[in-house]
Amino acid sequence: MSQMTTTSGRSSVGEVFRVFLRLGLTSFGGPVAHLGYFRTEFVERRGWMDDRDYADLVALSQFLPGPASSQVGFGVGLLRAGAWGAVAAFVAFTLPSAVLMVAFAYGGALLSGPVGEGMLSGLKIVAVAIVAQAVWGMARTLTPDARRAGIAVVALVSAALVAGSAGQILAILIGVIGGVLLCRSEVVPEPDMLRFPVARWVGVASLALLTLVLVAGPILAAATGNGAVALFDVFARAGALVFGGGHVVLPLLQAGLVDPGWVTGAEFLAGYGAAQAIPGPLFSVAGYLGAIADVGPGGVWGAVIALVAVFLPGFLLLIGILPFWNGFRRRAWAQAAMRGANAAVVGILAAALYAPVFTTAVTGAAEFSLAAACFVLLTAWRLPPWAVVLVGAVGGVLVALL
Repeated sequence: MSQMTTTSGRSSVGEVFRVFLRLGLTSFGGPVAHLGYFRTEFVERRGWMDDRDYADLVALSQFLPGPASSQVGFGVGLLRAGAWGAVAAFVAFTLPSAVLMVAFAYGGALLSGPVGEGMLSGLKIVAVAIVAQAVWGMARTLTPDARRAGIAVVALVSAALVAGSAGQILAILIGVIGGVLLCRSEVVPEPDMLRFPVARWVGVASLALLTLVLVAGPILAAATGNGAVALFDVFARAGALVFGGGHVVLPLLQAGLVDPGWVTGAEFLAGYGAAQAIPGPLFSVAGYLGAIADVGPGGVWGAVIALVAVFLPGFLLLIGILPFWNGFRRRAWAQAAMRGANAAVVGILAAALYAPVFTTAVTGAAEFSLAAACFVLLTAWRLPPWAVVLVGAVGGVLVALL
């Protein structure tokens, strides 16, 4: 059975929840690493989609504001088990990190001392291996010729030299233009489509609801003076303006929470540090900030409001675009554009493999050796990612102690 055949299959909501819960417990390393974990699970192990369809979904998420890895997970859950599958994917992937961040808000230090620091270092090293495996596998599938390999290299240069999300957006645009100019001569039959169960009216309603949230939020917050509404508005606006992954949301949240004095600078930095040590989406730091904020209900309810608000815009936008995305992909020029965009995704991941993933995690020969060992365990030994996470954590502790 080909991967394109398995793409059209269905899964139960329970299966989607279990798969994403395991990913939520083991996906360390930030959004780029998450995309590597997802590819290993959904393309290589389960055959839920092929590399082309996966890269299409990644490229769409890169175009849209919001948490890219969570949007990809939401899209996979929607594809496999409908609306409840999308909800199950989001809840399962986010729940472990959200619970840990709320626990940290109540005073539970997650990592401390040389052992904790060594574990954190080892988890960062695992991220190097995960992203390297993703780049290697996607490059073989998505850049099979000189033209697309060249697009990937130009996209890599763009993402590496232009700071922040602007470099990633520019890289995708380069890929789209390069695909239209260089890849239209390829005669390719009309592809099997990613059949997302989203009607056009649902997409339009989602975009309308997103507009209402962003327009009415600040008006209601100012008119009512309600702390919960103000808290929701701050996190919703931050989630709607983020391009390029979870790290980009932090300056927006700092401006919305620290500047008005709702969270102290020290508390904010402590939450950011803790978020680096846990699996799952970095957006889960919203749970910690909502729990400790001096505005809104605080505690668990404050965390729930913040988490829903920060993720909601990205998901509404994704739902709004998906019905039209299917029609877009049927056009010949669009297929060429997506071939170029898919090649650009390889370049973006390769640039991210270097910085911040490699430059942050590999600080010496011992760290480099551990990263190489984890890469071999993933690619040659084909150990599951959670097992490699354990190897990396233990290896990081040993490196720190020795």
